[in-house]
Amino acid sequence: MQQESIGTADLYDQQGDALASISVQFQDFGGRLAFHGPARTVKCYEDNGLIKEILSFPGDGAVLVVDGGGSLRFALMGDMIAASAETNGWAGVIIHGVVRDRAALAELDLGIKALGSNPRKTVKRSHGTVDEVITIGDVQVRPGAMVYADIDGILVER
Repeated sequence: MQQESIGTADLYDQQGDALASISVQFQDFGGRLAFHGPARTVKCYEDNGLIKEILSFPGDGAVLVVDGGGSLRFALMGDMIAASAETNGWAGVIIHGVVRDRAALAELDLGIKALGSNPRKTVKRSHGTVDEVITIGDVQVRPGAMVYADIDGILVER
């Protein structure tokens, strides 16, 4: 499911302050470098149970935005969960935390942004919250807000 590319720089030039720019520096890990869609949100810390659960359901072109507290200690997504997201029609996943299985993630038609990678897997206790307002850097992400991402960065509809 290939999406039409929307350049974040051009989009910001057109819409200005109607969009918030996340200043946290994310890396690209998925095979799709530009993606967009309505946000779904998860807040969790060193526990990817909710991420796995949500991505196992149809995404209908949505972007899962995860506030993992910026932890670099445990990967919140690996190849199996990401493959499930691709199969279920998610446009992308943005993780304020880390991923693992980088080589496999790069082969997927899925946008994936994270802070970095760590081979250490996390536990699955499913602690956290789903579809509530989260904050990454100084940007609030509301469930349903449009999210636009590419190699220049991430924009969120205010």
